[in-house]
Amino acid sequence: MDTGIKNNSEHHFSLKGRLHSFRNAFRGLGLLIIHEHNFRIHLLILAIVIVAGLLLKITAFEWIAVTIVAGLVLAGESFNTAVEYLSDRVSPDKDPIIRKAKDTSAAAVLISAFIAIIAGVIIFLPRIIKLLR
Repeated sequence: MDTGIKNNSEHHFSLKGRLHSFRNAFRGLGLLIIHEHNFRIHLLILAIVIVAGLLLKITAFEWIAVTIVAGLVLAGESFNTAVEYLSDRVSPDKDPIIRKAKDTSAAAVLISAFIAIIAGVIIFLPRIIKLLR
């Protein structure tokens, strides 16, 4: 029976295929920036953190930590948005299971944001205190 789904062994590597997948990813990034208010808020906060990091001269290790936690927040927001889009398509009416999926997806963003705040406090607070003294 032909399901219309190709398995991985039928896909061959092609540069054109890889470039196409990047185009899709950048289109998704554009959608997030244009349509998702929370994603833009996260980007604004990231811009502020980058400026603060440059002004306060954080270390290479601290830049790595900032990059990782910022990436987790942005990726989490992206996954949350994907869950919301799919959920709304599958069940436009109120559904308690869909609600749970959306809520737990949003919780993942909240958790990653809390972790980013903790990392930011650890990295920036001592420098800010030193600067104010």
